[in-house]
Amino acid sequence: MGGWVLIAIVAIVVWGVLQFNKQHNRHVEIDSEDRDALLEAQRERDELRERVQVLERIVTDENTPDAKKTQQLAHEIENLRLSESKPRTKTTEDMSE
Repeated sequence: MGGWVLIAIVAIVVWGVLQFNKQHNRHVEIDSEDRDALLEAQRERDELRERVQVLERIVTDENTPDAKKTQQLAHEIENLRLSESKPRTKTTEDMSE
């Protein structure tokens, strides 16, 4: 084998090893824009988690005194609405007029 053939084979082998390493050991480099976007997404995720926790607390805290007062008030308002929407029957006072 000639010297050039041996150099070509070594170069091809080295190139193949480098390509193999690139494919199997990918290290993702994050530039500043991507890093900022990632940090913003993480902040938004954390805010959404906090909101979900608040909503879960609202839903599950139905047995607190404040929640019972709120439910009682809502029930009274609904009863008033129902009593106002029913047609009034004539009372004895209305008939005397």
